[in-house]
Amino acid sequence: MRQLAAATFGSLPAARSLPQDRQYKAPATRSGHDNKADGTMSLLDIDALRATPLKTEPYEYLVVPAFVTGKALDSVIADFPKIDSTGSIPPSELDIYGSFDKLLAEMNGPEFQKVIEEKFNVDLSGRPTMFTIRGYCSRSNGKIHTDTPSKIITVLLYLNQDWEAGGGRLRILRSGTDLNDAVEEVSPNGGTLLIFKRSDNSWHGHEPFEGQRRAIQMNWVRDEDVVQHEQRRHRFTSTLKRLNPFGSRATREAAQDNY
Repeated sequence: MRQLAAATFGSLPAARSLPQDRQYKAPATRSGHDNKADGTMSLLDIDALRATPLKTEPYEYLVVPAFVTGKALDSVIADFPKIDSTGSIPPSELDIYGSFDKLLAEMNGPEFQKVIEEKFNVDLSGRPTMFTIRGYCSRSNGKIHTDTPSKIITVLLYLNQDWEAGGGRLRILRSGTDLNDAVEEVSPNGGTLLIFKRSDNSWHGHEPFEGQRRAIQMNWVRDEDVVQHEQRRHRFTSTLKRLNPFGSRATREAAQDNY
């Protein structure tokens, strides 16, 4: 396992939150889900994903507040890889094991892909997947963006406990100019799943937050060249952050994914 340099995080002013009726609340926790084809216990609540309606305004997205819950969530959080710096890190740069390894395998499995294809009416056959992991957020993260055109589908799975901070809650935005022009705000807690189809108007971002904020980003991308390019970029960025945890302008500009 590679040793990552420790980062020091300060406090930020309280961020503004959206009204309660525009925030997701996680339901009561459950254990694992007996919905795999071979009858074994799954970490993912595929049935909840199937039952979640697709929203189409301002772009296509859906949120499953308790996609991983109960003992399954506890075990995944317990096995979350050690990350002490900010930035998006490829799994190849981390020590991946146990329930976290199983979680990535299930997300990369055919059943999860099939449901997403059906929900978003998109053919993902032959499209490669790409994973990055985040453990910490810096105050420069969260800027409004759409994701790069090379991405087809973006999947975000948050792996924090109850989220009390005002910042760090991802907002589904109507435009790229106003962080408060949001249709919904998603708290990054308790196995919450957010999926959206990337488009020229798939704007999203969040109020500043500095500290631990654990998340997995998974993407289906255009081709394998995209995977190789993005993985090289993230490895370069994570190396810079290990050398300089407080960040430099080059490091901040290299880290374009804020989720």
